[in-house]
Amino acid sequence: MTENLSNKTIVIVGAGPGFGRTLALQAAAQGATVVVAARTESRVVEIAEEVRAAGGSAIAAAVDATDPESVRALRETVEGHTDAVHGLVYSAFAVPSMKPLAQTDHDQISLGIDLSVLGALRTTQEFTPLLEAGAAPATGAAPATGAVPATGTAAGSAAAADSATGAAPASASVVMMASAVIHHSRERYAGYKIAKTALVALGHSLATELGPRGIRVNTVAPGYIYGETLKAYFEHLATKYGGTVDDVYAHTAEKMDLRRLPSEREIVDPVLFLLSDAASAVTGQTLTVDCGEFHT
Repeated sequence: MTENLSNKTIVIVGAGPGFGRTLALQAAAQGATVVVAARTESRVVEIAEEVRAAGGSAIAAAVDATDPESVRALRETVEGHTDAVHGLVYSAFAVPSMKPLAQTDHDQISLGIDLSVLGALRTTQEFTPLLEAGAAPATGAAPATGAVPATGTAAGSAAAADSATGAAPASASVVMMASAVIHHSRERYAGYKIAKTALVALGHSLATELGPRGIRVNTVAPGYIYGETLKAYFEHLATKYGGTVDDVYAHTAEKMDLRRLPSEREIVDPVLFLLSDAASAVTGQTLTVDCGEFHT
């Protein structure tokens, strides 16, 4: 077991049975304490129990990312267990309308933006003090809430010293889950693209604002994720149009340079990299993980 996240606390908001579960298990296997949070409490309790059964450390909490009070309650729950958070992954998701814009109700678009974009902002705002504490050098005190370290401060001096020795300065990491939909304009995906493109823009701005506090912000844009949900959808298509699941898979994978679809683990691993100290100089970036469907 490689403990790249040893002694770190990672909060996963929107932890579902596919990507979120896999991320929680792998982060815990790397030594992190994981906080798994989503709207469905029974689901996150089940994921946390699975993490513990595998020898990891996990906390389960229900959260509605569209409700500021619920997000605040999540932060208070986390504060009851730790005084610092080292990583925050925002992956809250709702099925988009999948209609052309001319047929899409404005409320559906607004709901998508509220969950994908404003939910990410609410969560990051709420957890910024804990993330700032996670970014503080181990031998020093965390900066005061709301304070931005300036050149010549203790935080700035510590970063300069680390730079001089080649060591990675302490940092915390926010990873927001976007989508490869940002790279195309297929009409049924328009509402979804609006929300996910706005999420990428949010990540850019937060990276600039939070960088002086030692907090890195990046987005990951997966294409297809070949897990149980997509397999079920391929089964539906095979039944509807004839053929087999393998036929649907091969037809879909034709668009990829690697002629295959990424697994859940292949989406999780880049997220783990961005959470780790190995990515200590990476911020304000969007990493597309799609087996080569789009070149960015």
